[in-house]
Amino acid sequence: MLLLGIDIGTSSVKVSVVDALKRTVISAAQYPETEADIISPQPGWAEQSPDSWWEHTKQAILKCNASGTYDPLQIGAIGIAYQMHGLVMVDSQQHVLRNSIIWCDSRAVDIGDKAFEEIGPDFCLEHLLNSPGNFTASKLAWVKDEEPHLYSKIDKVMLPGDFIAMKLTDQITTTASALSEGVFWDFKKEDISEDICTYFGFDSKIFPAIEPVFSVHGFIKGSVAARLGLAKGIPVTYKAGDQPNNALALNVLEPGEVAATAGTSGVVYAVSDQLNYDPASRVNSFAHVNHTAADKRLGVLLCINGCGITNRWIKKMAAGPMSYEQMNEAAATIKPGADGLQVIPFGNGAERMLGNQLIGGGLLNLDYNIHSSAHLFRATQEGIAFAFRYGIDIMRENNIFPSVVRAGQANMFLSPVFTNAFVNATGIPVELYEGDGSIGAALGAGIGAGFYQSAKEAFEGRKALATIEPEPNTIYDDLYAKWKDTLMNTITKTNELCQF
Repeated sequence: MLLLGIDIGTSSVKVSVVDALKRTVISAAQYPETEADIISPQPGWAEQSPDSWWEHTKQAILKCNASGTYDPLQIGAIGIAYQMHGLVMVDSQQHVLRNSIIWCDSRAVDIGDKAFEEIGPDFCLEHLLNSPGNFTASKLAWVKDEEPHLYSKIDKVMLPGDFIAMKLTDQITTTASALSEGVFWDFKKEDISEDICTYFGFDSKIFPAIEPVFSVHGFIKGSVAARLGLAKGIPVTYKAGDQPNNALALNVLEPGEVAATAGTSGVVYAVSDQLNYDPASRVNSFAHVNHTAADKRLGVLLCINGCGITNRWIKKMAAGPMSYEQMNEAAATIKPGADGLQVIPFGNGAERMLGNQLIGGGLLNLDYNIHSSAHLFRATQEGIAFAFRYGIDIMRENNIFPSVVRAGQANMFLSPVFTNAFVNATGIPVELYEGDGSIGAALGAGIGAGFYQSAKEAFEGRKALATIEPEPNTIYDDLYAKWKDTLMNTITKTNELCQF
């Protein structure tokens, strides 16, 4: 049996075809080859077209098929991972009503903050585990207020993975995990939050049917199967947000286990069996892929918007024809600290761990006589690593103390400079594993289809490619302290400007 995994990322769609028995990747592809654009009609806004995700998904699958390494008709189940928090709205004919307002969009911050205060901070934290903040519920409230002509046409509201499953099957479902990432889920009642719906004036009919993460979410329709060279009636048996899925792919399922990713955004994801919450909602708790009412599993998520997208911007502005690998090699020629050059990587919308503030990105202490592009590459990677340290310290304040972090050897973790800066700034060893989110989605499909009896069985025999340990007597504590001072000064200046 073959399994197809689809990962709907911000920069591209990745797909993998996995041999279920051997747990090996037969073919993998992504589309487009270059990073997809984020549409920003106004400062702080971020949108993408759901129809473009669907087109990229089809092209990536066809590209995989073209490898000739497998028979597409042998694919027996499909799993989907997707960028979290994005708002997708369709009418009764399943037509998209507007571009998706995606995870890094900041337009609904004030709406969410007001809801938090008026519903009640204690109630929100105890029931929702989060402030409505800048999540999907607040984004939907913005549409209701600002685009009522579109809101009135809504038949169903969904997350990006729900949309792709709909395009494959014509069926619309969602999960408790998806609803929780939108801050629609009441963990005390284990159901859609009546309080959120009442406060914002949402009709519960706009939400799809709720199914378990590992279950049948529809069967591929004939026209799509014919277009993609697949067998009609293949089930979609797994859907999860990219961070819960990445945790699954790294076999992070039980309390105390921690995963990290460093793609367009950066994430540290810890599993807990307690209804934990950060009083300031700087880190967030959502239902993990294996969460049930009886056996609670929460993903405690630290998100850094300005991660790989910062490195991407630097590449665009300063690297010319260089590849990311060449940038990493150049960065490695510069000693830690980049001769005083500092990068503040927060230029991709409001940062949750900074209290949903928009402070922007920054390049500081630039010396035209000393600093080269290689210095800029190193300072960028170190700035991102220091942002992780800042966020992990917040997790520590909330009694989460990672002793080891598992990460896929992908994106920023392909750079030894970044990986070493991460390890030495945080003081936490990192285990690197092969694979990406699409492989996790494929194996998740195998669990949902019943080929594997458990996640433990699905990831049996998985071993780390390498383990990177913190170095003794590192200078990174001092470098981080200087960077943090710069960040605090930046925040102070931003707050002072906002008062005028």
